[in-house]
Amino acid sequence: MNDTTSQDARIIDATRQWLEKAVIGLNLCPFAKSVYVKHQVRLRVSHARHLDAFLEQLDEELEFLAAADPDAVDTTLLIHPTLFPDFEPFYDMVGMAEEAVREHDLEGVLQVASFHPRFQFEGTQPDDIGNYTNRAPYPTLHLIREASLEKALATYPDPEAIYERNIETLEKMGREGWQALGIPSAEGRPEDSPKDSPEDSPKDSPESGQ
Repeated sequence: MNDTTSQDARIIDATRQWLEKAVIGLNLCPFAKSVYVKHQVRLRVSHARHLDAFLEQLDEELEFLAAADPDAVDTTLLIHPTLFPDFEPFYDMVGMAEEAVREHDLEGVLQVASFHPRFQFEGTQPDDIGNYTNRAPYPTLHLIREASLEKALATYPDPEAIYERNIETLEKMGREGWQALGIPSAEGRPEDSPKDSPEDSPKDSPESGQ
């Protein structure tokens, strides 16, 4: 196994631990388990050296997912371990990713959710536990099928309450409880020492994140 393959395996393993222990384990997304256990989640690690190359890879992943059989690949996580260490430039890139969906005429077909080790919602402090609903080991774009999300929401009672319930869950467990999950952090960016983020942090609710 070469160094790149070994590194990718570690990144994917950390992401799987986050999915299993937090997203599914804490039921942060009630819809994640079904596609995960059916092996319908595509995990891709990007090695793009600059933003343009990453956006080109995003274009490829959008086209791939739109053309794929949902029974084989329902959703995609595109992960970059090094290109977006800080949240502000990552958040700027998310806007470009959303524009890419429109450019590919996939609005209403696919949507993008975002996760970052330093994710911060607007109006919160960096260490607010609620930010952890969208904190992953590495900067990650989640490409979601609108049809799959709508189908899942239609069968879930009171989907509007998911975000509030997640905040309540995290507040009960606290930072120590989160850290006790043992989810790996990106090297050099431990979860217990977040940076300050800009005031114009995203307003997205994380219920569509997985």
